[in-house]
Amino acid sequence: MAEGLARIPVAVEPAYGVVVGARLDLGATVREAVPPGPCVLVTDSNVGPLHGRSVRERLEAAGFEVLETVEVPAGEASKSLAEHERLVRRLARASLGRDGTLFALGGGVVGDLAGFAAASYMRGIRLVMLPTTLLASVDSSVGGKVGVDLPEGKNLVGAFHQPALVVADTDFLASLPPREVSNGLAEVVKMGLLAGGDFFRDLALIPEARAGEPEALIALTGHSVRYKASVVAADEREGGLRAVLNYGHTLGHALEAASGYGLAHGEAVAVGMCFAARLSERRFGAELLTLHRELLQKAGLPVEVPELGEEGLRDVLGALGRDKKRRAADGAGEHRFILLRAVGEPEWGVPVSEREVVEVLEGA
Repeated sequence: MAEGLARIPVAVEPAYGVVVGARLDLGATVREAVPPGPCVLVTDSNVGPLHGRSVRERLEAAGFEVLETVEVPAGEASKSLAEHERLVRRLARASLGRDGTLFALGGGVVGDLAGFAAASYMRGIRLVMLPTTLLASVDSSVGGKVGVDLPEGKNLVGAFHQPALVVADTDFLASLPPREVSNGLAEVVKMGLLAGGDFFRDLALIPEARAGEPEALIALTGHSVRYKASVVAADEREGGLRAVLNYGHTLGHALEAASGYGLAHGEAVAVGMCFAARLSERRFGAELLTLHRELLQKAGLPVEVPELGEEGLRDVLGALGRDKKRRAADGAGEHRFILLRAVGEPEWGVPVSEREVVEVLEGA
C-alpha cells in the first residue's frame, strides 16, 4: 500500500503532476497519466541491474509495450552529444513512433540525457521521469530543463521539454550510498533557504532524511517539489524568477567543471551556496554564512572552497565566463549571481566583478 502519497501539480502548458510517496503502484500511477503503448526504458549501468527488470515488468503488466531497455554508462560523462546520438539512434532502430513514450529511470544524468532525446527525437515525444536519486526527485526531474554538457561547460546544449509525469517513489532511495543522499540534500537546503516559511523550518528534518527515514524523505521531497513547481509555473522559460533556482550553482558549476567532475553536483552546489552567502553578507549585511554552514554540515556536505591554486583559479574563472546567466550587455570580468537578502528573499541577476569573486574565493 502506498505511503505518504502526494500529487503535486505543475501548472505549465500542458500541465502535469509529480507523484511523491513510498511503495507506489508504478503501473497504475503511470496509466492514470499516460496511455499504454509502445515505449523505451532508459537507465544506466548502476540503476539497471538494481531496478531495470522490475520496472520493465511493472510497465508491461500495466499494458505498456517495452520495445527496448537502453542502458547507458553511469556518470556525468554520459551527458554528451555522442551519447545523445547513440540514444536517439537506438530509438529509431527500435521503431519508436511519435506516439511512443520514453521512460527515464535513474538520476539526474539519465533524466537530462533521456529528456533531451525525448525533446529532439521526431521533434518531441512523451517523457516520463522515474527518478531514483534524491537529487533527481527534488530537482532535476521537475521543470523541463533537459540537455547535455560540452567540454566547454555544463548544460550548454539542451531544451525545455516538460515530462508528462514524474513518479518520485522514495523506495528507490533505499539503495543510495550516503554520499548520494547528501548530494540530494544540497538541493533541499537550497530550496528551503529560497522559500523560507514552513519549508525552511522543516529543514530540521535533515538528519532524519540523511538516515533514510521515509517520513522525512517524503516531507522534504514534497516541500521541494511544491516550491520548484511554483517557480516553474511562474517562469517556465527562465526569463526572470526561475533564475533563483540557480542559487549556489554559478560557482558550483564552475567548480564541478574545474574538478573534472570529481566533485559531486550537490557538493559543488553546497560550496557555491556558502560562497554566495559570503557575497550576500558583503552586499546586504545579512548574517547567513553560519546558518548555511550548519545546515549543509548536518547534510554531510562540504562548506569550504577546495584548494584551487593558480591553474584551478583560472579554470574556475573561465567556467564562470561561460555561465548561461551571462548576457551580451555584461561587462568584461562581470558575473551574475543569485544572492539572498535574507532567508526567503532571493535576488537574481546580481552583477559581481571578477575582482570581488577572487577576493571572496581567496578569503574563503
